[in-house]
Amino acid sequence: MNAERQHASLFEMEGIPKFSQALPMALQHVVAMIVGCVTPAIIISGAAGIDTADRVILIQASLVVSALATLLQLFPIGNKNGFHLGAGLPVILGVSFAYVPSMQAIAEQSGIPAIFGAQIVGGICAVLVGLTIKKIRKLFPPLIAGTVVFTIGLSLYPTAINYMAGGSGQPNYGSWQNWVVAIFTLVVVTALNHFATGFLKLASILVGMIAGYIFSIPFGMVSLSSVGEAGAFQLPQVMHFGISFEASACVALGLLFVINSVQAIGDFSATTAGGLDREPTSSELQGAILGYGLSNIAGAALGCLPTATYSQNVGIVATTKVVNRITLGLSALIILVAGLFPKFSALLTTIPYAVLGGATVSVFASIAMTGMKLVMSEEMNYRNTSIVGLAAALGMGVSQASASLSAFPDWVTTIFGKSPVVIATLVAIFLNVTLPKHEGK
Repeated sequence: MNAERQHASLFEMEGIPKFSQALPMALQHVVAMIVGCVTPAIIISGAAGIDTADRVILIQASLVVSALATLLQLFPIGNKNGFHLGAGLPVILGVSFAYVPSMQAIAEQSGIPAIFGAQIVGGICAVLVGLTIKKIRKLFPPLIAGTVVFTIGLSLYPTAINYMAGGSGQPNYGSWQNWVVAIFTLVVVTALNHFATGFLKLASILVGMIAGYIFSIPFGMVSLSSVGEAGAFQLPQVMHFGISFEASACVALGLLFVINSVQAIGDFSATTAGGLDREPTSSELQGAILGYGLSNIAGAALGCLPTATYSQNVGIVATTKVVNRITLGLSALIILVAGLFPKFSALLTTIPYAVLGGATVSVFASIAMTGMKLVMSEEMNYRNTSIVGLAAALGMGVSQASASLSAFPDWVTTIFGKSPVVIATLVAIFLNVTLPKHEGK
């Protein structure tokens, strides 16, 4: 009995639990986040046209910095009752899909260094939000946040479809082999999501990708040459990609960082409500967003794309009630170790585009539906449906017909024409502030 008492419960925030109990729960979090963490790096490296060695470095940085950002949120720096960086709450961070549409546009036009420059500006914006969170929060009710998330999900669909077809610009783009592999992967993921339970349901995307990967081998889609060329161990490389500041890119990502800073409040609130049966304190929220901003500034220097809280891991905490910070810290350490071995990152670069597309199309669909759930949490009267409809219509419409802005300076197209998120956000905020709220249905 005494030996048992020396170990903390998995359901307590503080203390060290038994390793045999903590490890399975830690692996559960790793499985839930790892595909989502590395996929944006693969997508952006494709948009930027960088070589395999740099793709490996980008994936490495995604894993290492996500782990460090998670540890900062789990174990804050500073006085917990005063000023501190990090929330001290059981959350997992990883590279976010929310930034992918804007980053694709920036990568294609200005290259990866411009993404990291804009990310630094975005991190500074997040810090400012953290310092003024109570005043800014009212501009982003669920109706606005949901509209933005819904638009992000919609804007990612073409990426998934292009990947299912084999990757835009690839010699075998649109071949029947790509579609067979992509649909097989999608069927496995969907079947596991709806018919499996426990680990298989939780790891549906990972298992689906493994199945699709194996299925694609007879089609000659897999080459392991990059794994053989990769080193055995490597630390992240500071400023490997360089940093440049493009005004239009900084505006686009800066606005997204403000939105995601406020959006993070939802994830932290869901974590405390689901796992701890309480609301997060103002101090915890401020520390969370300050830590989020500063970890992204540091991440840009280390070559990691923007990170954010992972809702799927919030869901695990809320479902299992496992809130022990050491357990989630073990998840972060596993992710960190994985990022230090280039051969593991190189193996991830060998995943065929068709497999990625088949696995991620359901992820992008769930992002859009998450946004719709947020929207539907408010009354769908004529005023609110007008806000959502106009914001999504203008955002998606202008981005799909970006040539309509060709008479304007290039920076206008970069900010407003390449990704629907900026226009959708600005229109939604403007209409929410100006339209009368007493209108009937």
